[in-house]
Amino acid sequence: MQHIVLLFLVLSLSLFAKDMKPPSENIVEVKDTSGLSDAQVRKIAQTKDKKEQKSMRWEDMSPTPTKYDWVQTKSKEWFKGRIKALYNKKLEFDSDEVGLYDFDFEDVIQIKSFYPMSVNIENVAVFSGIIRLKDDKITIIQGDKTFEFNRKKVVSLAPSGNKEFSYWSGKISLGIDIREGNKEQYDYSAKANLKRRTSSSTLYFDYLGRVSSVDNKQSANDHRINEKYDRFITRSFFWTPISVEYYQDKFQNIKHQVTAGIGLGYMIMDSDKVEWGMSAGPALTYIKHISVVDSNLKTKSMAFDLSTKLDLEITSKIDFKYDYKATFTDKSTGTYKHHMVSTLENEITSWLDIDLTFVWDYLLDPQQDSNGIIPLKSDYQFLVGLGVEF
Repeated sequence: MQHIVLLFLVLSLSLFAKDMKPPSENIVEVKDTSGLSDAQVRKIAQTKDKKEQKSMRWEDMSPTPTKYDWVQTKSKEWFKGRIKALYNKKLEFDSDEVGLYDFDFEDVIQIKSFYPMSVNIENVAVFSGIIRLKDDKITIIQGDKTFEFNRKKVVSLAPSGNKEFSYWSGKISLGIDIREGNKEQYDYSAKANLKRRTSSSTLYFDYLGRVSSVDNKQSANDHRINEKYDRFITRSFFWTPISVEYYQDKFQNIKHQVTAGIGLGYMIMDSDKVEWGMSAGPALTYIKHISVVDSNLKTKSMAFDLSTKLDLEITSKIDFKYDYKATFTDKSTGTYKHHMVSTLENEITSWLDIDLTFVWDYLLDPQQDSNGIIPLKSDYQFLVGLGVEF
């Protein structure tokens, strides 16, 4: 049970990783110290709005936030809803009309927030307040202060305050195939991606699992959980105080496998259509096999992780996502292994997708079990499922 306790300990520590960063990387946070309530700050923002609109033409008039955040795009359309986050030039917005939707930040020409936001300004600080963005200028309004910056300086933003749910977004995909008759067969697959995003960090939780059976004989049973916590340094650089992967696969002779590490990352490409990042760093691997010939086989080893993520917008309805992670260890824990997931997401509605996923897991030196069986090096999966975004 020690490895299970270790896994949950590391996962728990990652939630507090923001307190583990070195002093040189502390991000200064500028909070509202006026003592005014959110409602009072909103009134100050609305007063500024009214003064500005007095000199506007009727067709340039904009809505007043009284319950929702408002976003205007280049097409001059206004959308009301709730800002979830801005990161990697994507504004995630939740609306009754369009559902959960990602706007390209360059297509957004105005933002009027109803809820206080936390805005990470590159190489300056994190500012909390009601925001107004118009063209190339973002204004952050606190009780008795106003801060203005060029929009190019915005690294990220997210709702501030105590509503924990507002920081989270995600997607869950399920696939089921059941056959009965001359042959009884079932295949269950599940994939979940959860993100907790603030103006200065992102916490990821990913799950991928499959269980299959043919004529009451199990043919697949594998589960993988990944957790990764990133802290933003600039728009291009980030560091990972902690990342953890838990894996088990009955047919790869792996009862439990835990890899924990740290790393540095860089965004290789960050455009409206393409996001491509890479990270690397040292790690520690623990593995327990279901059965082995050599009872003295090592269960722990140092490792080196290398990972990359690609998010490509093919059309407005089709996205391609590629996630690859390689781990280099000693021979007792596999020497080299990789986990590759490529997904084609086809949007049906604003919240429902059909996902086509190809998975390739590879282990260079699988361990022979007590019956003398050596698992194959490669496992392939092709999954079709319905994905729900939230």
